[in-house]
Amino acid sequence: MSTYSARLAALREQLARERLGGFVVPLTDEHMSEYVGAYAQRLAWLTGFQGSAGTAVVLPEEAAIFTDGRYTLQVREQVDGDDWQFVGVPETSVAAWLERHAADGARIGYDPWLHTRAWVDEASAALAKVGATLVAMDTNPVDAVWPDRPAPSDATLAVHDDALAGRSSADKRAAIADWLAEQHADAVVLAALDSTAWLLNVRGADVSRTPVALAYTIVNADGTADLFVAPEKITDAVRQHLGNAVRVHPRAAFATALATFAGKRVAVDPALSVAAIPLAIEAGGGTTLPLRDPIVIPKACKNSAEIDGHRAASLRDGAALTRFLRWISIEALKGGQTELSAAAKLQAFREETGLLKDLSFDTISATGAHGASPHYHVTAESNAPIEPGQLYLIDSGGQYADGTTDLTRVVPIGAPTAEMRDRFTRVLKGHIALATAAFPHGTTGQQLDALARLPLWKAGLDFAHGTGHGVGSYLSVHEGPARIAKPSYGGGGPQEPLRAGMILSNEPGYYKAGEYGIRIENLLLVVEREFVGGEAPMLAFETLTLAPIDRDLIDPALLDQAELAWLNAYHARVAESLGTVLEGDDRAWLIERCRPLNH
Repeated sequence: MSTYSARLAALREQLARERLGGFVVPLTDEHMSEYVGAYAQRLAWLTGFQGSAGTAVVLPEEAAIFTDGRYTLQVREQVDGDDWQFVGVPETSVAAWLERHAADGARIGYDPWLHTRAWVDEASAALAKVGATLVAMDTNPVDAVWPDRPAPSDATLAVHDDALAGRSSADKRAAIADWLAEQHADAVVLAALDSTAWLLNVRGADVSRTPVALAYTIVNADGTADLFVAPEKITDAVRQHLGNAVRVHPRAAFATALATFAGKRVAVDPALSVAAIPLAIEAGGGTTLPLRDPIVIPKACKNSAEIDGHRAASLRDGAALTRFLRWISIEALKGGQTELSAAAKLQAFREETGLLKDLSFDTISATGAHGASPHYHVTAESNAPIEPGQLYLIDSGGQYADGTTDLTRVVPIGAPTAEMRDRFTRVLKGHIALATAAFPHGTTGQQLDALARLPLWKAGLDFAHGTGHGVGSYLSVHEGPARIAKPSYGGGGPQEPLRAGMILSNEPGYYKAGEYGIRIENLLLVVEREFVGGEAPMLAFETLTLAPIDRDLIDPALLDQAELAWLNAYHARVAESLGTVLEGDDRAWLIERCRPLNH
């Protein structure tokens, strides 16, 4: 029996001891985070799946793992199909699957600190149709059979300088107090980790690749706040920064504090808060108001200091990536390089800046067939050599105190095929179409998504992931609320209107299973745009990312004159900007790779 099969068997035995007919295991934490600390990696421990989004359901005789189109290939490589059924979402939801598979009268357990109230309501209704019930557990059964489960991080908090944040915490808290008055509310619970980090101008190191701390914050109507965090995380410098208006409590006291709002009205974001939070407030006699976290929009709409910081980070990071692109173009043809060695080399170039805090996510270093899995995660077991005839895809980013980066480039190892050049150029055409879009206020990411897909659609092609996601300011590389995507990729995000100051990715792709993957990703800033003779205020995008796009993969004949002009102007800007920080052979290579292309 394999390790993962044994773990599945152990969990089933635990469920039987607790008289449960099933249990749901999501990949999240008590803050509904996308990326979670090692202590919360229950799905990976149980199944072996290393992706960043997924859910498992374990029943006495069958089990299923649910992933979206990004992980269709990866989940099958990492999870044993003899033990697990592979189910695609959103085509099938966990609730719908439970309705078809749960036994009549079964008690299906869930951890109320790991699911939203909406999910609980949906699953409860589905199970009721077949005579089953959803049961909130006081303790998580997975934890009971995970003998060496890591402890939560004990890393200390750090002050995020007001000059980089662009606003003081006191100013931000005063704005929240005004919002609470408008809502006739007494307090708001901030459960999302990046909301606490942004509001209080602090950063942490509790979650891999995301500079946040495991903490909750309750902001009160008078502008004061109660921060619930492990006491040992608060240094003297952080305590002085927070001041007397921010009271610090042990994180373990949060659940008890929720029961103290009898007769009070407390705002709770239903999308960003686990079910346990409103349930505890209501059990204590308080009233919950299902309102969006008031941090979400101001955090997404970067101020001038944050934008300036991101520009500096983009220049620094683009120079590091350009050095890597030159290196890989030379070394890969010599042989001996692998996905892991290449990822390590890129990280080394970033570290040489002296300002890298962390990567912004685990680098997607994928050659050949691995590139066809959009969110492939290289491991010692999957590590493949980079060989001639392949396309090598590198999707990576850095966390710097002044900005968070995320960009993707593709490098041909040797001469690319005509098909590779065709597909790459179609992806580039979609990338340019989105980068050059102008649109009225109120436009959503869903409305823009087709621009990036149309050149592929015209050839009967598509890609199974969103086109763009929001990016934080030295925070999460995947930041809400806006996304550029089809409706099926990610809840309400694609329906969120884009606003000036938002930073989003532009990353159309193409993936040929078993052979190669292509993605071109830059970050875009939403800006105000005026047109001579225009009759309405408009928005547009400014490309922030600075790095050459591989010219050997481009078929200029497929680009129209406007597309070619955009590409050449972009490369001219890249050469001019990065040429000021690169030297010697790196600078010469950059200038050569950014030469204008012609039909």
